[in-house]
Amino acid sequence: MPVERSTGEPADRSTAVPTASGARRPVQPVATLLGVLGLGLCLVLSLDVVSAAVALALELALAPLLRVPVRRLLLVASPVLLAVPLTGVSIALYGRASGREWFDLGFAHVTDGSLELALATMLRVLAVGLPSVALFVRVDPTDLADGLAQVLRLPARFVLGALAAIRMTTLLGQDWRQLGMARRARGLGDGPRLRRGASMAFALLVIALRRATTLAVAMESRGFGAPGRRTWARAAPFGGREWGMVALLVGIGLVSIAVSVAAGTWRA
Repeated sequence: MPVERSTGEPADRSTAVPTASGARRPVQPVATLLGVLGLGLCLVLSLDVVSAAVALALELALAPLLRVPVRRLLLVASPVLLAVPLTGVSIALYGRASGREWFDLGFAHVTDGSLELALATMLRVLAVGLPSVALFVRVDPTDLADGLAQVLRLPARFVLGALAAIRMTTLLGQDWRQLGMARRARGLGDGPRLRRGASMAFALLVIALRRATTLAVAMESRGFGAPGRRTWARAAPFGGREWGMVALLVGIGLVSIAVSVAAGTWRA
């Protein structure tokens, strides 16, 4: 049974490239996934400031090519931006002690070594997290599922189940609003906020479980769990454009390593 493909234009216009026929298609998200993993692997090999700073500078220089509005990018990257200072503070207080000591609180101490390690960690979190967010902000989950199943050869049952779950996740906000309006219509929306929220969360869980059961039965009845070779509604190409995306992201990591080694800050 072929997998149904959502209609409309490609969701990832930032990486869309012209084809031979003049049409435009997005770069397969699996290439972006592999590239980001390769970049992250290069950056975790050493905890120094130079390699992370070089990688982050190259990423910021290439960011305008994505054509993602700055406001939207900052919004979706807010979890990463919030995690950076928290990570830096924890590393500065409890990181490896070396060099001059600034102050000691007994359970925590700050030294030159812990501050340098905190700075390197914060830059590394930004260097790995920002491209992940920026490149996946417009990715269509269906395109990613096609690539995972056809390119990486992951089990179709697992891929389709995950895709269905992601699609259903978008309904949680709508269900929450409908629950709130229904409770207010019945006169149940004036109680304590914490108690009301807990009650609505339990009701939302019940709705999600019922919907998951119905979806599972519907998918099984349409042959999604049948053994044998599965056909797909649309091919997931992995050609020169995809290899170029992987090479670009991995290249950023290799350049950062080369600069760090040349500067003498590389620590294997």
